[in-house]
This record gives sequence, C-alpha cells and structure tokens, in this order.
Amino acid sequence: MQDSTAGRWWHGAVLYQLYVRSWRDSDGDGFGDLGGIIANLDYLSWLGVDGIWLSPTMPSPDEDWGYDVSDYRGVHPELGTLADLDLLIAQAGQHGLRVLLDLVPNHTSSAHPWFVAARDEPGSEYREYYVWADPAADGGPPNNWLDATGQCAWTLDERSGQYYLHNFLPSQPDLNWWSPAVHAEFLEILRFWFDRGVAGFRIDVAHGLYKDAELRDNPPLAVANPLTGRFGLLPKYNANRPESHGVFRDWRKIAEEYPGPRLLLGETWVGDFHRLADYYGHDDELQLAFNFPFVFAGFTGPELAGIVASTLAALPETACPVWMGSNHDVGRLASRWCGGDERKVRLALLILATLPGTAVLYYGDEIGMTDVDVPPQLRRDKMTLDIAHPQGNRDRARTPQRWDDSPSGGFTAPDVTPWLPVCDAGAAGVAGQQADRGSVLWLCRDLIRARRAEFGGQIARYQELPAPDGQWAYQVGGLTVVANFTDEPAACAWPVGEVLLSSAGAGADPGAAAGPRATLGPWEGIIVRQPDGAGRS
Repeated sequence: MQDSTAGRWWHGAVLYQLYVRSWRDSDGDGFGDLGGIIANLDYLSWLGVDGIWLSPTMPSPDEDWGYDVSDYRGVHPELGTLADLDLLIAQAGQHGLRVLLDLVPNHTSSAHPWFVAARDEPGSEYREYYVWADPAADGGPPNNWLDATGQCAWTLDERSGQYYLHNFLPSQPDLNWWSPAVHAEFLEILRFWFDRGVAGFRIDVAHGLYKDAELRDNPPLAVANPLTGRFGLLPKYNANRPESHGVFRDWRKIAEEYPGPRLLLGETWVGDFHRLADYYGHDDELQLAFNFPFVFAGFTGPELAGIVASTLAALPETACPVWMGSNHDVGRLASRWCGGDERKVRLALLILATLPGTAVLYYGDEIGMTDVDVPPQLRRDKMTLDIAHPQGNRDRARTPQRWDDSPSGGFTAPDVTPWLPVCDAGAAGVAGQQADRGSVLWLCRDLIRARRAEFGGQIARYQELPAPDGQWAYQVGGLTVVANFTDEPAACAWPVGEVLLSSAGAGADPGAAAGPRATLGPWEGIIVRQPDGAGRS
C-alpha cells in the first residue's frame, strides 16, 4: 500500500490517547484536568507524538465518565473551562501538537436537556431525537436487544408508557439518527469545535449510530467474542447499519472545508476487514477507523502478521490503516499482550512504530505501564462494576500516570488521594525513565523519531518477508523489521544491513548504525535500514 494523497498530517503519525482524569492533577482535587495537560506539553513534545486525543471533556454526570454527555458545546467543570481548552489547543499548536476531542454521537446523558424535554413532554420536538417504542404484545420490551452490561436495552418510561433504547447504561439513551434534526444538531456541533481549532474527533461507537427501523430481534450467536457480540446475541440490527455511512460522508464534507483538513477517527468495533474498509468509503468517509481485530490478536508473529496482511488487502488503496494495542476499554498492551514482560513491551512498541499508516499510543504505554488490580471498593466504572475478574473491569487501565516514584506517582499533591489508585510504587515513572537512556521511555521516543524520519507524512509501502517459525519479518518504506516472538535466541531471518534500532538496545541514536546482526535475543526486534533506501515510498 502506498499513499497517493499528500498533506494529511496523520499519515505516518503517532497519536497519544490521553485519559484526562488520570494524566495530571493541577488543582489538587485528585482528578487530572486540562491544566495538568497544559503544564506538561513539553513532555509530549519531547516524546515526539504528533497529536493528542483527549478522553471526553464535555459536561457530564459521569455515570460513564464523560461518555454520557449533557452538553456538547462545553467543558466539564472538574476538568477546566472552555477558555482552558482554547488555551490548550493554542499552546499545543505551539508545540507542534494537534488536539482531537472525543465525540459521542450514539447517545447522550439522560440529564441532557434534549432527553429531559423528550421525557417530560411526549409532544416535545425533542421526542424524535431518541429511540422510543411501544411495548410488545405481552407488555414487555419491544425486542430482545441487550445493552453493554448484558441487561435489557430498553427502559420503560412510566409517564408515556413507551420504552426508550439504551445500548449502554439506562442513563445513556440512544439518539435516533433517523431524525433529520439529530443530523442538523451534530453538523453544528462539529462546526462549533472546528471553529475553535480542534484538529478532529475520535468518534465514539461510530459503528452503532443507526438502528434497524423495524426494531427486529437480534439472532442468536453461536460463538461469542468482543467483535461478533456477547451475551448470546449477534448485534445485527442495533449496530453496523449501512445508513451510518451517510453520516460520515456529511461530516467528511465539513472536515474538508477547514485547513488541515480535520480528522475523523472512528471507534469501529467490527471483525470483518471488508466491513472495516467500508468506513473509509471512497475516501469520502472516515480518514481512520480503529482496527480491533489487531487489538484482540494474540501477541504472536503469525497472528499479527495475518491481521496486517488482511487489513491492507481489504482497505482501499489510499486508505490509512491505524494500529493500537491499548485503550481505556480493552486494557493495556503491557498486560494484555505482554504479561508485564518488559522485553515483550519493547517489542510491541517497535511493531506499533513500524507499521504503515497511523499508530496510537495510550498514555503510559511509553513507560510500560500495566493494568492495576483495583479493589472493588475503589472502582469507579459502573459499566463493569459487577465484574469480579480484574481483567473484566475497565478501571484497571484508567489509573493515574506514574510521573515519579513517590506514593502519589507525581500525579497529584502528596496529601491528596487520587480518584483511582496509582500503579505499584516500584514501577519506574516518567522521571526515572527519562534519566535512564536504556529505559522503555527512551526506546519509545527513539522509535517515534525514527518513524517520523523514515515515513512521516506518508503511508509507507509494506511487504511481508519469508521468516522461520517464531519470527515476523517485513519491509516498510526503506526499513526492514525482524522480530523474534520466542523465549530463545534465534538466527536472524535477514542478517543484512546496519541496525537502526533494537528493542533490546540501550536507546541507540536512530541516526547511528549499530552494525550487522546475525542473531536476535528472546523477544527482540530490530529495524534495519535497507541499502540506499530501497523500497522507500
């Protein structure tokens, strides 16, 4: 795959997902905030990322920590003010960083004025903004749809005698995208933020906007997994409806009106690569769509290589793939993929940094942060509060960034209790790793620098290379990458050229060659520059 469209800043870029409440607390209330981001832009600039995606910043009752929006044109008072967000956008720009907001168009909070009016006055113009339905013949819910907790996705409104739909918590009623008024509202919301300098949006539940007009029952599901459905039902009629693509075509037209242009990044929970490709359209819908098959792959060469090959084969020629290993829902790559093994963390970062398209890091990935076993009494996430297994609750991946080795991790003042517990005090934080040239943090920085130097601003050409069992080898742009996914040293599949970077190295300067390599250490990956840049796109 090779890019034929110039000027799109996310091509070859690295985005940094920043969970605002857990990054840095600037006012001593135990919650991270916009002030904490502004005060630490130098760190992000030093790391070398191209843009930051902020978790929801809009006003919310926080039943789902910002994913239940009560005002699409404001800032949550616990996080700051609209002026703070304007300042962040301006100062980030001075650091060469673009700011993406999290936009939640599938549902609102039940406290949103639209829903309050819709519920209080069934004749209100806002009634059509939401999905309402009469009871079934037996008086029960209109169909068999289940929400994200496995409970009935319908709640009875006693006043009107109708049910309203919520694919998440009952406090998150779904919007009715069959209504032209909802379309009009969001076109204005996009313009509001684009006019303030926002570089784009990560679009929550991009795959779920439209629901079946007939509200048909979902069919049974033979085998459950996160991408095909859970709780015994295939979400055929309440997600991935074809009408959603028209929304993104309309939004893309607006995005293209602004200089840049502005970026639309979709949360697209699909397991089929051709369906994933549909979200790009004919270069007229989303510019980026999250690849969840890659996220949920096992950390092995064959699985990852197979998904990369299938993705690139399915995407349109000019589509930009996007790769990540962690986020606020699925957990941290250091735990999910790597089991806390630093060698594997280093290899995972090398792989992410050398795949074509756009790479996304979750805050803490750069220092190898792992999930935290948050005790039940300290959990905050209502969506997964009743899940007993530590890997089932989402709080595990939302704990504060560790900035130093103090009890508070440098996240907040020493005498303040953070909103979620800080990870193990024995874990090295940003300060300690910045002082250690051989740390995971320095490796991550060097990988980002190498990525920008080798194929920033473009979608580098990718070709898988023959490799023995346990290894994955590929060419990307002018580089060859060889990775050993075993616990034993191995003869390097491609022992030629000069090593640019090794995942096991002590942070070698990307501009300095380290000499040819004949063997790879356990869970080691190397980046080799091809002679005179052969294969560079």
